[in-house]
Amino acid sequence: MKVVVTGASGLLGRQVVLEAERRGHTVVGTALTRAQPPKLVKLDLNDTSAVEEFFTAEQPQAIIHCAAEKRPDVAEKNQSATEQLNAVVPGLLAQIAQDHGTFFVYISTDYVFDGTSPPYEVGDEPNPLNFYGRTKLAGERAVQKANPEAAILRVPVLYGPTEYAAESAVNVLVDVVKSGAGVQMDAWQARFPTCTEDVARVLVDLSEISVGAVGEGVAGIFHFSAAEKMTKYDMCRVFAHLLGVEDNMQNLVPVTEKPDSEQMAASRPDNTQLSTEALEEIGVNVACVPFEQWWTDYIKQK
Repeated sequence: MKVVVTGASGLLGRQVVLEAERRGHTVVGTALTRAQPPKLVKLDLNDTSAVEEFFTAEQPQAIIHCAAEKRPDVAEKNQSATEQLNAVVPGLLAQIAQDHGTFFVYISTDYVFDGTSPPYEVGDEPNPLNFYGRTKLAGERAVQKANPEAAILRVPVLYGPTEYAAESAVNVLVDVVKSGAGVQMDAWQARFPTCTEDVARVLVDLSEISVGAVGEGVAGIFHFSAAEKMTKYDMCRVFAHLLGVEDNMQNLVPVTEKPDSEQMAASRPDNTQLSTEALEEIGVNVACVPFEQWWTDYIKQK
C-alpha cells in the first residue's frame, strides 16, 4: 500500500509514518516548515495547484491527513489561517482523494463536543465551545460533502515522542514539574490523554481495511481514546513521581473550578470522553498503553 501522510513532521504524523513503514508500506510524508527533502516532501497545502499536481504524480492508495492547527488558543488568535488549514484544506484533499479513488482519513477532535453529556458516541450532536472546535467540525463536514467514502477519526489530547516539549499539551507539563515553578494548574477539566503511537496504529488499521477491502471499506466517523481520566494536575503528579520531584507539587496551585470565559483565550469543555464502540464494531483494536507505563519507559530513555 502506498500512503501519503500530511503533517508528517508533527507529533502525530511522525508516528503514522513510522507505523506504516514498520508494516512494510510505501510512505510519502509531506510537511512545510519542517520539511526535510527527500525524507519529507515540502508541500504547501494552501497551494491548490501544487497539491493537485503532487497527488496526481504520487497516486497513493491512502491519504492520512494529520496536518492541522491543533492549539485552541493559537486558533483563537489566528482565525483566518486556522480556518483555511482546519476547514478548507480537508475538503480539498477529500475531493482529490475522491477523484483518484484514494482512501482518505481526516483526524478531528473531541473538542467538537461541549462536554456536558459524556461519553460521546459518533452519532451524538456536536456543539463546539471554541473556534478551534468549530473549524475542525467544519473540516469534518467539508470532508463528508466532498467524499462520502472518507473516514473521520476524532481523538482527544495527545502525547508521545516529541522533538520539543511544546508539541504536546501533555509533554510540556514535564518541564513545568521539573522547573518547580509556582503556577496555577488545571485540576477541573477531565482529559483522556492518548498516545500517538496508539492513534497511528488505528489510522493504519483503517487504511489497510479500506485499501484491501473487496467492496466497501470503512467510512464515516469513528472515535478513539484512552480510557484513563485525568486532569492536567493529575498528570503532573504522575510526572513528579516518575522524576522523583514530588516536593515540586507543593508549588503547583490546583484550579478546581472552571475559570470564567474571559479568563481563557479559548473556552474548554468539561468532559469530552469519546466512546470507541464504532471502532470495536468493525474489529479495530482499541487498546491503549497505560499512561504511567508509557511515561516510565520514555523518561528512562531521555
